[in-house]
Amino acid sequence: MMTTRIDRRMAKLKAEGRPALVTYFMGGDPDYDTALAIMKALPGAGSDVIELGMPFSDPMADGPAIQAAGLRALKGGQTLAKTLKLASEFRAGDDETPIVLMGYYNPIYIYGVDRFLADAKASGIDGLIVVDLPPEMDEELCIPALKAGVNFIRLATPTTDDKRLPKVLENTSGFVYYVSMTGITGSALADTAKVSAAVRRIKGHTALPVCVGFGVKTAEQARVIGASADGVVVGTAIVNAIANVLGPKGEKTADPAEAVATLVSGLAQGVRSARLAAAE
Repeated sequence: MMTTRIDRRMAKLKAEGRPALVTYFMGGDPDYDTALAIMKALPGAGSDVIELGMPFSDPMADGPAIQAAGLRALKGGQTLAKTLKLASEFRAGDDETPIVLMGYYNPIYIYGVDRFLADAKASGIDGLIVVDLPPEMDEELCIPALKAGVNFIRLATPTTDDKRLPKVLENTSGFVYYVSMTGITGSALADTAKVSAAVRRIKGHTALPVCVGFGVKTAEQARVIGASADGVVVGTAIVNAIANVLGPKGEKTADPAEAVATLVSGLAQGVRSARLAAAE
């Protein structure tokens, strides 16, 4: 498989001696044009990798904030095709920032795997995180994605033991996403000492970068997690920044893109003040 934007960005940041800031938002939240403005604002605010959420009606791993974002997007008419269009429009002005599509398999299955991968590649998508496809189903999407030149990023969790981990990592590429706690997105931050130990354990099995997510909300938390991880993933805090400038009927009380950029700028400062462990 050829190197992707993700591979190049992670290698560049490693050479600079700092972790990546990976930012998640929901495609189409609260509407298409606003979501595009948010996406365009992310790199300038300090985002190194963008995770673009694919709205789905039954998001089993997501907490209330991201569920609500998905429902807002779906209510606004967002579809998987429109989410790919969003990436394509962003890509027209930015050919460097990696884009990872994150979501569930059902919309991809309905769209058609071969058609989806062709359209995703044409839209400038670099990686996929599909949370409900275990390694036992790699032939379904993971292997075809790798053949299409799209990274397939796998989740590891505190319950992924050393016996299971090699199977999880088998066809993983781009980076490993370590979910720092059991439960849903938006929960409290995990014990940082345990996170550091988990990152070291995963690195004992793979040369891939390890990015840590679930629970990071502030610049200080990003700095602490970034001290041991190759990347810090922030999602719920960004989704909440959007929700906080929407009125009861969905009307905008302030500019969502500006609200997100302000938050991400602070998080980026936290990440940039972190230094990877000397043993990296």
